[in-house]
Amino acid sequence: MSQPGPSELYELRQQVISLEEKNERLSSSLVAARDRLQDMGEQLTALSRPPASFGTFIVARHEDHSVDALVGGRKMNLAASSRVDLRDLRPGQELRLNEQLVVVGAAGYEDTGSIVQIELVIDEQRVLVRIHQDESRIVHIVGRLDPDRLRVGDTMLADLRNGFILEHVERPDVEHLLLEEVPDVSYEDIGGLGPQIEQIKDTVELPFEQPELYREHGLKPPKGVLLYGPPGCGKTLIAKAVATSLAHNAAARSGAETARSYFLNIKGPQLLDKYVGETERQIREIFSRARDRAAHGIPVVIFFDEMEALFRTRGSGISSDVETTVVPQLLAEIDGVEQLDNVIVIGASNREDMIDPAILRPGRLDVKIRIERPKYEGCVDILARYLTSSLPIHEKEIERYGSTEEAASALRKATADKLFAHEPENEYVEVHYANGEREILYIDEFVSGAMMAAIVDRAKKHAIKDLLSTGERGLKIEHMLAATAEETRENEEIATITNPDEWARVNGRSRSERVTMVRPIGGGSPLIASPEASGRGVNEWNNVIPDELI
Repeated sequence: MSQPGPSELYELRQQVISLEEKNERLSSSLVAARDRLQDMGEQLTALSRPPASFGTFIVARHEDHSVDALVGGRKMNLAASSRVDLRDLRPGQELRLNEQLVVVGAAGYEDTGSIVQIELVIDEQRVLVRIHQDESRIVHIVGRLDPDRLRVGDTMLADLRNGFILEHVERPDVEHLLLEEVPDVSYEDIGGLGPQIEQIKDTVELPFEQPELYREHGLKPPKGVLLYGPPGCGKTLIAKAVATSLAHNAAARSGAETARSYFLNIKGPQLLDKYVGETERQIREIFSRARDRAAHGIPVVIFFDEMEALFRTRGSGISSDVETTVVPQLLAEIDGVEQLDNVIVIGASNREDMIDPAILRPGRLDVKIRIERPKYEGCVDILARYLTSSLPIHEKEIERYGSTEEAASALRKATADKLFAHEPENEYVEVHYANGEREILYIDEFVSGAMMAAIVDRAKKHAIKDLLSTGERGLKIEHMLAATAEETRENEEIATITNPDEWARVNGRSRSERVTMVRPIGGGSPLIASPEASGRGVNEWNNVIPDELI
């Protein structure tokens, strides 16, 4: 048999290559078809699988590897797959069940439900909750909640069908009233109030720092402090500084690296609610929040600003007597603070005479600190907090006084000198008293820390405008004096209280003689009291009123 020639061998090799290629394509097609059939089989199996159901875990039965669960509102004992570790299940957790109602897996927790409030923590597993005003119910505590952190009054999300509370819910109507923060204000940031700061340190911080000595001497820490005085003089700053100082002291005692404290800033007017009982409920929630934080050793300051708006003397209401229920609610909460540590209530008011006396009696807000208007040295001290040498000072001022620090000090003193000068342009109001006396009051009688801050801000704006227009950078004495004059003029225009007695109390005028009329020097309508308010007859009253006003 003859051997094939070269051409025949070549053709045979080409045929073999072609057959190999066809075989590979056929093999690939078969593999793809098999995968496709497998996918279609899995899809068909999934589509034909009976629906799975869910249950809510209650308790595990390890002896027979089963669980007690709620399924469709019915309590049932279910077998569990061997792949399910019963030790990982928690009360209230959802369970995945197959068609035979066998537990095959665990899911999460329900995230929708009803809003309820805790009325009583019965034990580690159950609580009494209020669903409506006239309906309460005992429910279980879900496994992810810590029973020790549940407090009466807490708002909770509840699965009432299965009887579980699921998680805490912060009420927005209360949250917007609470500024819960770690304040960053220290005593060094407050100027002109050295004696008051020393007094509040002795009152508030000493019991926190030396609790053993207080117990040894049979002393109880004060429950609350009232800061009262004219507006804008640093009452809120002092309250924040107290929270900051308490946080640092607590951190030093515990050895913690970071200082923690909570400052609950409650605006009195915002807490008032038109619905009966809502204001009282919010007060309860505020103190519940404080108790929760204090239980973990964190200092808590509850600060009530504008306190007279919320807790005024009972029976003094004109359109309503809401204070007859709000004041007792606060008294009950303050009296409850007696068993708590790390909680202090601080109230601020510029009308302390309107606050219910029961709140101010010994044993409640029994420490009262008057925050006076700053004198000359106090104003310079306050200005030093806002007008510092780190600000851009004009080169001419630096050359004149020798250094940046000396120039900044000169600007502060020039501002204070201008404010405290008894000059005609600094005359503020003319006050008439019931005994016929008259008195001219100057602007220095009405200065405040807020005014100092406003003057410095105005001067900074003047300096920026000069920089843009002339290219000269830095604060000058002219900027400070212009800002002082502008702020003084604006304050002279503020005379909106229609009752001179009210004006006198708000502005901190402590003279015993009754004020009968206040006349702004810079113009505007005088504030005139009625004859009845002054205790004078009409004829005698006419002798007090200037002829130009008759």
